[in-house]
Amino acid sequence: MSNLQAVTKDFEMGELDTFPKILRENAKSWPNDIAMREKEFGIWNEFTWLDYHNRVKWLSLALIKLGVNPKEAIALLGDNRPEWVWGEVAAHAMGCYSIGIFQDSLHEEVVYLLNKSNATVVIAEDEEQCDKLLELGEEIPDVKMIIYCDPRGMRKYDDKRLISIEDIYKEGQAIEKMSPELYDTYVDATNAEETAIYCTTSGTTSKPKIAFLCGGNFVKHCSSYLRADPRQPGDNYVSVLPLPWIMEQVYAVGQALIARQIVNFVEGQETLMADLREIGPNFVLLAPRVWEGILADVKARMMDSTPLKQKLFDYAFAISEKAQAEGKRSAFADLLLMNALKDRLGFTNLKSAATGGAAMGPDTFRFFQTIGVPLRQLYGQTELCGAYTVHEENDVDYDSVGVAFDSAEVKVINADKEGVGEVIAKTVGMFTGYLDNQEAYDEDVKDGWMHTGDAGYFKPSGHLVIIDRIKDLAKTSNGVQYSPQYIENKLKFSSFIGEAVILGKDKPYLSAIVCIRFSIVSKWAEQQGLGFTNYTSLSALPEVYAKLEEEVEKVNATLPDAQKINKFILLYKELDADDGELTRTRKVRRTVIADKYGDIIDSIYDNKETVDIDTVITFQDGGSSRIQTTLNVATVIENDGSAVSSTSSQTQRKAS
Repeated sequence: MSNLQAVTKDFEMGELDTFPKILRENAKSWPNDIAMREKEFGIWNEFTWLDYHNRVKWLSLALIKLGVNPKEAIALLGDNRPEWVWGEVAAHAMGCYSIGIFQDSLHEEVVYLLNKSNATVVIAEDEEQCDKLLELGEEIPDVKMIIYCDPRGMRKYDDKRLISIEDIYKEGQAIEKMSPELYDTYVDATNAEETAIYCTTSGTTSKPKIAFLCGGNFVKHCSSYLRADPRQPGDNYVSVLPLPWIMEQVYAVGQALIARQIVNFVEGQETLMADLREIGPNFVLLAPRVWEGILADVKARMMDSTPLKQKLFDYAFAISEKAQAEGKRSAFADLLLMNALKDRLGFTNLKSAATGGAAMGPDTFRFFQTIGVPLRQLYGQTELCGAYTVHEENDVDYDSVGVAFDSAEVKVINADKEGVGEVIAKTVGMFTGYLDNQEAYDEDVKDGWMHTGDAGYFKPSGHLVIIDRIKDLAKTSNGVQYSPQYIENKLKFSSFIGEAVILGKDKPYLSAIVCIRFSIVSKWAEQQGLGFTNYTSLSALPEVYAKLEEEVEKVNATLPDAQKINKFILLYKELDADDGELTRTRKVRRTVIADKYGDIIDSIYDNKETVDIDTVITFQDGGSSRIQTTLNVATVIENDGSAVSSTSSQTQRKAS
């Protein structure tokens, strides 16, 4: 296929088999079309495909002159910004490896990844990230150059490793003037079969592993995704999830290059919803935690609205929900409420929306489908180039993760009598190994199949259902098997619950550690006239316990008797990735929870009514705070199986 053919209806790229080659073709054929927008100081700055290509070119030429060699790693540290993507594609053009580091990573995480990858160059967003790197000093001996993108606050430094990205561009422009064809020789030499991306895994049980992903296979995998969920040139995508995550790489880099989408970078997380509304994207990819946050915000706004508006909302939602169950849309409900709600959220122009990275509860999924958001569930792993299953249009099953792409194969092995077994898969984008960890690769990949470690089954419709991690499926001491993730997702449908961890392995019954959603519970508490000073004092209020008990009882009503939550405790803080309790993609690290909160767990099962807490928590800025409080253990169901009323249990807690 000629390069000039570029994107075809089936998204096969032919000779355009690496990111730099596709970018060069886009810049040549569509130089003035918008490729990216970035919002800064309230203004959307636009970059064309030619702008995108030039900056990648100048970066590459300058770094090569400055001594960066092929097969070295170039790290990218910062929030989602155009320079992040330009740096990645430049690394590939030079024959180097790109490795993304989450912008909120702590010092020890940054040290681990930089040293593990032997990164020689770090492209850092701003002063904050440069501070983080400079404080590491000799702990990162391989780093020879730190390129900063935002010059604000950088004049006070005199470290020889620091260099402005604008100076890099100037150097690259000078080289281009002297040798106009030089960059093309580098692009032509990019090899689709060689490793291009060092992509970190989520690290739910230990430090993240670094997976090798080939550039050509990445392009092929993105193409198969586009055949399953097509895009058109000029479609808008808003980049929200961290770029080091494999799925944001697929959307903001791979698919954007192949389908010539416009990638929009918001000003900040606090302006996300306003920026979404301004852009009116055609596609969005958000983590379940973000969708849950949007749902909670909708419910919070309804709490503040008038009784009439609340009744109208409930009335319209009920009509829409009934129509949705019949596979239809209610024009009346859309006119009365749903169209305005979607506009308020910035979802009016959505052709497709996706969620992935962790499981989403079917109740949350159903809510967005009901209001008219074309939400689809994804499933995949970093090692397989991200998602390889998705719901097809007009074939959405709330309990499933859809069907496989045309380039992927999925099986369930060692199934029990109900068809539940381990999910194994292989894709065209499959990784080729882990950095310095052949043992882990041999353990995960057998006969060309990736053993995911997830338990699942196929429905008669062909849809894949994921239950939980096999190692997380557990049994009580009474032999009752349960999926913690399934029950946790049901709990998090409540706008009052931000996070939950189900306990019960080898115990006589199930219980839970629950984190309140502060933004919602604080608003509710203010409406009730309750006094509190912070998260800890709010979560300890008897009235809050009573309200959360109501939410737990709603979930219990949907569960088999043996899987009902008997007791719960409201944690004095939110679970945090900085404390190792969650991964950077917001998955619970259960072993950390079991170890860190062992005394709380023991108290629950020792039938204690309270737990005394005296601990110190450390903030990201290095500050710390001592917390001294008493946590109440709420009993929803007595050990003999009888339910405890909210009123009596609240009275017991007040007495304690």
